Amino acid sequence: MNDLALADDALIAAQRLAEWCSRGPELEEDIALANIALDQLGTARLLLTRAGAELGRTEDDLAYLRTDREFRNCLLVELPNGDFAVTMVKLLFLSAYQKLLYETLAPEDDIAAKAVKESAYHLDHATLWVLRLGDGTEESHRRAQQAVDDLWPYTHELFEPPFEALREGWSVTVEPVLAEATLARPEDRWRPTGGRAGVHTEHLSRLLAEMQVLHRAHPGATW
Repeated sequence: MNDLALADDALIAAQRLAEWCSRGPELEEDIALANIALDQLGTARLLLTRAGAELGRTEDDLAYLRTDREFRNCLLVELPNGDFAVTMVKLLFLSAYQKLLYETLAPEDDIAAKAVKESAYHLDHATLWVLRLGDGTEESHRRAQQAVDDLWPYTHELFEPPFEALREGWSVTVEPVLAEATLARPEDRWRPTGGRAGVHTEHLSRLLAEMQVLHRAHPGATW
C-alpha cells in the first residue's frame, strides 16, 4: 500500500471526526474527538507531503484538487458518522487496524513510528466507549450492536493484499472488546470493496464537496 492510500484514510477519517465539533455528547468528548481528528490530520499531512514529493504536487494539491475517483481511502472512513455509537465502533475498527499497520511499517518508517503512539490512544478511547455503550442501557446496547452489524462488512477491505496477515491480530484486538461489551460478532458475508481503486460510495463526493469548497473557490489564496 502506498503513502497516498494511508494518507487518504487518515484525511477522510479526520474530516468525519471533525464533524463532531460542538456536537459531542459532553464537553470532554467534544474536545477528545477534535484531538483525535487533529492526530489523523497530522499523519495525513506528513504522508501527503511525502507522496506529493514523488508526484510533483503539494499536500494541498492532493487534499483539495483531486476528485473522488482519485482518492484511495478505504470505504469505512467515508461512511457517515451516524449516531455516537456508529462513530465509536468505526473508531474501534479503524484504530485497531491503523495501530497494527503502523507497527508493521514503523521499523523502516518515521511517520508510522510516530503514528503508532497516537493510534494506541485512539484505540483505548474507542474501546472504553464501546464497552460503555455495549454493556450500558438497553438502548445504548441496541445502537452499538446495530453499528457493529452495519460496519463489520466494511472491515474486510482493510485486509486486502498485501495486508491479509493483519486480520488475525486485528481480530485478537477487536473481538474480545465486542465480547466484553456483550456485542455479537457478525458473520462474514457481504464484503464491499473498491475504495483502494477509487470506486467509492456517494458519501465521499459529498464530503469532498464540503472539504474542498473554499480552496476551489479561491485558488492560490494564502492566509
